[in-house]
Amino acid sequence: MIYTSKAIGVAGFASILLAGTAFADVCDTPSELGDLGSFPGEVITMQGSMLGTDQEMLEATVSCFEQATGATVQYSGSRDFAALVVADLRSNNAPNIAIFPQPGLAADMAKEGHLVPLGNDMADWMTDNYGAGSSWVDLGTYTDSNGKEDFYGFAYKMDLKSLVWYSPEQFEDNGYEVPSTMEELIALSDQMVVDGNTPWCIGIESGNATGWTATDWMEDIMLRTTSAENYDRWVSNELPFNSPEVINAMNIFGQFSKNDDYVAGGASSVATTSFGDAPKGLFTSPPSCMMHRQASFITGFFPNKGQEVADGEADAFYFPPFASGNLGNPVLGAGTLYTMTKDSPATRAFFNFLKEAAAHEAWMQQGVFLTAHKGADIDAYATPLLRKQGQILSNATTFRFDASDLMPGAIGAGAFWSEMTAFANGQDSQTTADNIQAAWDAIK
Repeated sequence: MIYTSKAIGVAGFASILLAGTAFADVCDTPSELGDLGSFPGEVITMQGSMLGTDQEMLEATVSCFEQATGATVQYSGSRDFAALVVADLRSNNAPNIAIFPQPGLAADMAKEGHLVPLGNDMADWMTDNYGAGSSWVDLGTYTDSNGKEDFYGFAYKMDLKSLVWYSPEQFEDNGYEVPSTMEELIALSDQMVVDGNTPWCIGIESGNATGWTATDWMEDIMLRTTSAENYDRWVSNELPFNSPEVINAMNIFGQFSKNDDYVAGGASSVATTSFGDAPKGLFTSPPSCMMHRQASFITGFFPNKGQEVADGEADAFYFPPFASGNLGNPVLGAGTLYTMTKDSPATRAFFNFLKEAAAHEAWMQQGVFLTAHKGADIDAYATPLLRKQGQILSNATTFRFDASDLMPGAIGAGAFWSEMTAFANGQDSQTTADNIQAAWDAIK
């Protein structure tokens, strides 16, 4: 298993969404903070990978907890968080709280006995108060060294991948409406072709990580064509990669990516177009494409680094489900998981703080933050786009973490990437799926 996100480096682009709210005012939220107890002079240590703007926003947010309780939260951020936290946990030098960007590493640490269970009450609260709450509970539930299952990871600060970017002006000029189903999205793509427009910009080139964009498409389509349970079985290879369900999802991706009429530059350009350059076609004159499917971070790669969103030149809509599939509103994404690595009353109070709507609103109004907390005031979001994304998360019926990041490294960052690149270059779906399954078999 690897613990580095495939979208390496994108966090640095998130700051473009930063609102003008002064950090000093973040504790003035629409919702009142409940009584968390009094812990004057107590210190809570916290480790994570957030740096720069994200760290500043985190520290501004936890200052609300400090003001309310008298405790002090000491955060230490590092790009080498994964290696450092493992070393600290194994040497009995644990912080009170470790913030994991990947559930796999958290699960490994729980299995080694380094995490403290948050308890069933916390899990029940998340089930009831988060959009797709049971999905988030499952994401933070692991087995300990004795094989006992407990809830360890509290999801706080999420990322949304199920988005399609477009130009509202171009849609209006051409009489196009935002689709609410996959059937409508495909029909819209066909209409664009009839009108002489190219529906999609797709690029999967990313240096040594080439192919990861295609895996995101696959993951989103899997959630829209088969059950969440099958998605989980696919991640663990209980559902083989060359199963009909997986091949079907790959073929649907091929309907978009292997159609010369659908893709700017033709299907042959998909494997050689940089994922960061791909969305720029939305902004050429005339536009070389009408839509681009990508996660929320992609605005950092727009020609004006996301100013297009603020200026109304770009917007996003939810990558819709098939109406015929009856699979609800699934969402693909990621998130950070807060875990207790050293227990104390003040630390438990901090996790109660994370349950408070005000703890979410404090970061929402700063920007670069999404939450599935259904009780948080949606108007607290710093921008209309963040508000829209927050609504997508809170209305989700199913949430699933990026599959390739959950698979063993030899698959998720190996065969899956390389074989989807081969698929983009013309390889058929059966061969692609068989080759990935062979890679799975080789590591069992």
